Amino acid sequence: MNEQDVIRRVTAENRQNMSWGNLAWLVGAAQMPGAEQTLGVVTILPGKRNPLHAHPNCEELLYVISGECDHKLGDELFHLTPGSVIRIPRDIPHWALCTSGEPLVAVVSFSSPDRRTNTLEESGEIA
Repeated sequence: MNEQDVIRRVTAENRQNMSWGNLAWLVGAAQMPGAEQTLGVVTILPGKRNPLHAHPNCEELLYVISGECDHKLGDELFHLTPGSVIRIPRDIPHWALCTSGEPLVAVVSFSSPDRRTNTLEESGEIA
């Protein structure tokens, strides 16, 4: 097995910059052919949020490493702090708003290697 097939790190090359922060995709069908799930790291800047969106083909887990956020899940709002994990069921609209003075950094994991995203806001940019 080649190291590139099993190990990835967050780098400038795999980081997608957005107006609200960035995403770095580490594992998925595109990054590691044969992978059976998707994993990445999301950073949301203080006072910013990602657009309302849903994943029609998989559930998502979001684990907070640093910073804090309010996470809208359907019609409910949950406050997450470092060490918190939230399970986002398939096709449930959601977003995260960074509420701390430092960026929110979280690991995101999806139950599919080809995670799909439906953006539900016109001006939303999400990868």
